Amino acid sequence: MKIGNIDLGQRPVFLAPMEDVTDIAFRLMCKRFGADMVYTEFISSDALIRHVNKTKEKLIVSDEERPVAIQIYGREVESMVEAARICEEANPDILDINFGCPVKKVAGKGAGSGMLRNVPLMLDITREVVKAVHIPVTVKTRLGWDMDSRIIVDLAEQLQDCGISALTIHGRTRSQMYTGEADWNLIGKVKENPRMHIPIIGNGDVTSARICKERFDTYGVDGVMIGRGSIGRPWIFREVKHFLETGEELPSESFEWYMGILKAQVLQSVERLDERRGILHIRRHLAATSLFKGLADFKSTRVAMLRAETVEDLFNIMNEIPDKYLK
Repeated sequence: MKIGNIDLGQRPVFLAPMEDVTDIAFRLMCKRFGADMVYTEFISSDALIRHVNKTKEKLIVSDEERPVAIQIYGREVESMVEAARICEEANPDILDINFGCPVKKVAGKGAGSGMLRNVPLMLDITREVVKAVHIPVTVKTRLGWDMDSRIIVDLAEQLQDCGISALTIHGRTRSQMYTGEADWNLIGKVKENPRMHIPIIGNGDVTSARICKERFDTYGVDGVMIGRGSIGRPWIFREVKHFLETGEELPSESFEWYMGILKAQVLQSVERLDERRGILHIRRHLAATSLFKGLADFKSTRVAMLRAETVEDLFNIMNEIPDKYLK
C-alpha cells in the first residue's frame, strides 16, 4: 500500500489520531512496537493560525516516528488552507483532515464530523487544502451524520475526486459517537467500488490481533487503524504484526514486562510535562489498560492508582500489584 510515494508495505496498521493520547511519546512507543504509521492529536486550524503556543507544540514530529501524519480540523476554507501550509512547514510525511471527530465542541460547531451535514463545504475544504500543499493529503471521516444519512459510499468518490491520497473510514455515524458496534460492511462497500483507486483504511473496534486480521480478510481494506484499543496497550501493534505475519498469536510476556511498559509511559509523560500534569495525562492509559482486567477485587487498587499524585506513590502502588493479586 502506498500513500503518495510513501510505501507502507502489505497490510499496514496505523495508530489513530486521538486527542490527549497521541502525543509524541506515545507515538514513538507505538512505532517501537510496530505501528506502520502514526498520527498527531488533532489540531485546530483556528488555534494554529492564531499561533496558540499549546497548539503549535502539537506540530513537533521526530524522524524516529516517520512516516507520521499531522491532522487538522476546522470549518472554514481559508483557515484550513492557511493551517495546512503551516503544518507543511513542520515537515510531516502526510497531512490528514479530520472530518470524523464526533465530540460536541467540535462537531457541534460544524467541524470534524459536523462536516457530514455540509458536504459541499467539506469538499471545498478538501479540494483547496490539496491544492495548497505539496505533501499527500488524506481524510478521516465516518459513515454519515446519523443512521438515515450513511452517505460514505458516494462521499468517498467525491473526496477522491478532490485529490486526496487515501481515505480512513470509522465504521460509525456521528450520532453513534462510540456506542454500538462499528459497521465494517459499508467500509467494505467503499473498497469494493470499482471507481475507487485510492487506499481505504478501516477503523473501529479493532481490539486484538485476530480481529485485525479478520478485518483485512473480510473487507479487503488496504490498511487498518487502531485507536482506543491501543490506549494503555501500545504493545497491541507487536501482537498484530506477529499475527498478520505468522497466523499465530504472540506468546504473552511476563506481567512485569507489561508493567514496565506502563511505567515507561508514566516517566515519559512526566518528563514531557511535569510530575503533576504528566500523571494526570497518563491516567487515561492506566484506567484503560487491559493488563489489570480480570484481577479480582482490584477496584480499590485502581482507585488508589488513579488518585496518586507523585511518581513515587504511583509506582509503590503498581509494585504491590503482583504480590497482592497474582499469588
